[in-house]
Amino acid sequence: MSEPTVENRRPIKSRGSGWAQGSARLLARAGASPNLISAASVAFAVLGGALMALAGMSGPIPHGVELVAAAACIQGRLICNLLDGMVAVEFKRGSTSGAIWNELPDRVSDALFLAGAGACAFGSAYPLAGMSLGWLAAVLAVTTAYVRELGRGLGFAADFSGPMAKPQRMAALTATCLIAAAEPLWRGHGEVMLLGLVVIALGTALTVARRTRNLARALAERARSAN
Repeated sequence: MSEPTVENRRPIKSRGSGWAQGSARLLARAGASPNLISAASVAFAVLGGALMALAGMSGPIPHGVELVAAAACIQGRLICNLLDGMVAVEFKRGSTSGAIWNELPDRVSDALFLAGAGACAFGSAYPLAGMSLGWLAAVLAVTTAYVRELGRGLGFAADFSGPMAKPQRMAALTATCLIAAAEPLWRGHGEVMLLGLVVIALGTALTVARRTRNLARALAERARSAN
């Protein structure tokens, strides 16, 4: 595991956008460290996960407000994930502990958001299913990163393949929160969050399987080349 470099960073189109470049430049000039930005991503996850959990116990209006705010926290987390790497790489502000801060906060954030979604679905007609799906999705999300880093530890390029890598998971969870925020309009009781978690869990399981298959093929190809 190493600090992000141009070669091993997740390909993100918005990295080249004017707002991202300008924001990273401002943060670098202000002396903000990439590690601090990474820590801010966890703060967004703590707040977002708590808001989702509260939404599962709230009345119709607070329910909607809390889920919209949780969706904003998800996007705040992703912006932090974008900017910490840019400040570290483009503006040369990385540190010796950057490798830890590059990965560990992401795993914590994934678990907080998805467990929070499960807690929100706990208020549905299928409470145990909601909690189970939330924690299953969280474990699978951590596993996708484990397989990617296992491959890197074995000397291969980072595998960011989907279909439910981090950007897709967070996009799906954002959409789920926004749709679920309107659920009281049709007198729903957590079904939207349940369905969203099913989609995220299934897609993330497929991602784990795909990355594992890619790694097995790469190892087999290396063995053939060595013979």
